[in-house]
Amino acid sequence: MTSSAESRLLLSEMPFKPFDLTGKTAVVVGGTTGIGRGMSLALAEAGADVIPTSRRPDVVASAVSEIQELGRRSLHCPADVQNRASLEKLLQAAVAEFGKVDILINSAGQTKRTPTLDVSEDEWNSIMETNLTGTLRAAQVFGRHMLQRGYGRIINIASLSSFVALFEVAAYAASKAAVASLTKSLAIEWGSQGVCVNAIAPGVFKTDLNVNLLNGTERGREFLTRTPMKRFGNINELAGAAVFLASDAASFVNGEILVVDGGFLASGVNQ
Repeated sequence: MTSSAESRLLLSEMPFKPFDLTGKTAVVVGGTTGIGRGMSLALAEAGADVIPTSRRPDVVASAVSEIQELGRRSLHCPADVQNRASLEKLLQAAVAEFGKVDILINSAGQTKRTPTLDVSEDEWNSIMETNLTGTLRAAQVFGRHMLQRGYGRIINIASLSSFVALFEVAAYAASKAAVASLTKSLAIEWGSQGVCVNAIAPGVFKTDLNVNLLNGTERGREFLTRTPMKRFGNINELAGAAVFLASDAASFVNGEILVVDGGFLASGVNQ
């Protein structure tokens, strides 16, 4: 038998790897495309087993395959943030396969550009239902599990529009400002019980969905002018923020909105 003193000595000799996610299980809602997919891969590369999910089974299957190609375990389980039962099924499947969920990233999102006078209640409600209520719904489902275990990391996805207005996307901006506020509310309620809740606010990152906007319009050129680094972000440049907030390196970080924007929010006159 090893004595307690010898055990402490052995532990003290082990390398401390605060960013190592080996042994952790992560669920990334909206983790099959764009920013969410990039974060799924980043967590897997840091050692976590990752379950990327969204509504489309074929896209989920592709993301799961990518995780497994990195040598990590995964699970094919489509889910919809507008459907609580599907999120509960996802949690049950994850616990059955991995025994626990340590990390949740809420990356499912929806936006549409419409002059505010013309935004219908249906459009407004649909965006709020996905971006805000969907974030709350997933946080409730997985947060209860984490609180029962006394450990968890929840990372919500905020936006530049959590802080500043973007032209003709009032519903999206309102939803993301609310996500930032919700993040802080959950942080003060759950932090004392071992569950840290933070958010990442990405700047302008080029994805398959926005590449035409960013490359070929005045709006895209304005985004570029307002970004002091004079370029758009690459998805892999969110990896560090995601791994940091998911890891034990962030054990005393709670209620933070971590902005990764190339200096956009610091921008005043750029020329």
